[in-house]
Amino acid sequence: MKHEGNVLKMQTTNGETVQYVLPIGDALVPLNPLIGKKIRINFEGRINCIATGELIKKTYGQGYCYKAYTNLPECDMCIVKPHQCHYGKGTCRDMKWGEEHCMIPFVVYLARTNHIKVGVTAANRCETRWMDQGAIEALPILRFSSRYQAGLMELEMSKSLPDKTNWQQMLLGEISDKRDLLELREELYLEFANLVDDLEGEEVESTNFYFHYLQVAQLNKVTSIDLDRKHHFEGILIGIKGQYLIFDKGVVNIRKHQGYHLSFEVINQN
Repeated sequence: MKHEGNVLKMQTTNGETVQYVLPIGDALVPLNPLIGKKIRINFEGRINCIATGELIKKTYGQGYCYKAYTNLPECDMCIVKPHQCHYGKGTCRDMKWGEEHCMIPFVVYLARTNHIKVGVTAANRCETRWMDQGAIEALPILRFSSRYQAGLMELEMSKSLPDKTNWQQMLLGEISDKRDLLELREELYLEFANLVDDLEGEEVESTNFYFHYLQVAQLNKVTSIDLDRKHHFEGILIGIKGQYLIFDKGVVNIRKHQGYHLSFEVINQN
């Protein structure tokens, strides 16, 4: 089996295990059945912007050309720093886009990746966000009416909780914080009650979400495969977690390589 084309980040659905599909060219390749098989990935140097399609030499913001990265609203700094959302100032790069993507319900959540982290995501894409991070457990705790309000809440909580994942430890399965998320949620409700009121937030009554990732062998160390440097790579796919393909010889961050024109081939091992 061989597929060729520009890749986008892997699509996920939750079930007994998280199911992954790789968009490559016009194909959607189910990846879970390929775990345990030898895969060959080739990159001949062609990259296309995922927004404009134009041929580029390097990507910005995980798949964009420089012009798109500096002009599109989905590439603005407030996407990764929600507390900097400037829609309310009338300076959004695209006010209609901002209305549709920022002035909608957002959730502040707790996720267990390599530790417990606090984060923000649109209320309608929580599970996708958690699977993209490689979370094994997550819990929505507060709901707000906009990206900006949720971002301000996250900013304050991040002073006592991490808001970033250590991706190497996440892939190694190292968990440094074993606290119960439901108990932690109650503690945070008490600690930040006044700010929740000021930002007109609502407590979320929810049970925990759990995610199981299929992996047939464990890594001893994490070696990142950069296709800009290593154009041709072969290895046995031993698992998938977050946006990483985990091979016996290293890991490939698919999201980092969005827009890359790759060939993806399952090698007959018989």
